[in-house]
Amino acid sequence: MSGASIRLLIADDQALVRGALSALLGLEPDIDVVAEVGRGDEVVDAAASAHPDVALLDIEMPGMDGIAAAAALRTAVPACRVLIVTTFGRPGYLKRAMQAGASGFVVKDTPAAQLADAVRRVAQGLRVVDPALAADSLAQGDSPLTERETDVLEVARAGGSVGDIARILHLSEGTVRNHLSSAIGKTGGRNRADAARIAEQNGWL
Repeated sequence: MSGASIRLLIADDQALVRGALSALLGLEPDIDVVAEVGRGDEVVDAAASAHPDVALLDIEMPGMDGIAAAAALRTAVPACRVLIVTTFGRPGYLKRAMQAGASGFVVKDTPAAQLADAVRRVAQGLRVVDPALAADSLAQGDSPLTERETDVLEVARAGGSVGDIARILHLSEGTVRNHLSSAIGKTGGRNRADAARIAEQNGWL
């Protein structure tokens, strides 16, 4: 961490939320908001320019989601620590975020004082995780889906046909059907759309 105050980057695609976070955290005497972006694919460039100590990242953003942005930051700007702040407190997201290199994960209804404290703790090199989400994540366990089943459901949730999925993923239609069938069975979904919905709700996609 550089200097007396914590240099903070905020990334959220909702301008009102981004502005509110910036205003609230900017009131803290030891936190200095040095950059704000509205897209995940703008995070690395902003961090490279502004040299933040901590990046506060939403998960669902255009261009690149917050988990992918966290992984990109770890490679491009390793000195910047990541705190994920999201509306979507899904257990699967927590594990994926930590695997991507995030140091913290809290939900957006966290009180301002607690959020500021989370920023400070992450800046100090500590881990900060919403306790209810941590408990849910432990209870749920890992995603039951294989990497390829996850890929197939990712494309399927956009509404493409089996042929579309096969073409996008460079697989045969038979292989796609097998992966879809397995994913539907593992999620307990009624069909592929339901399986994709269930997987998304659990943070597996």
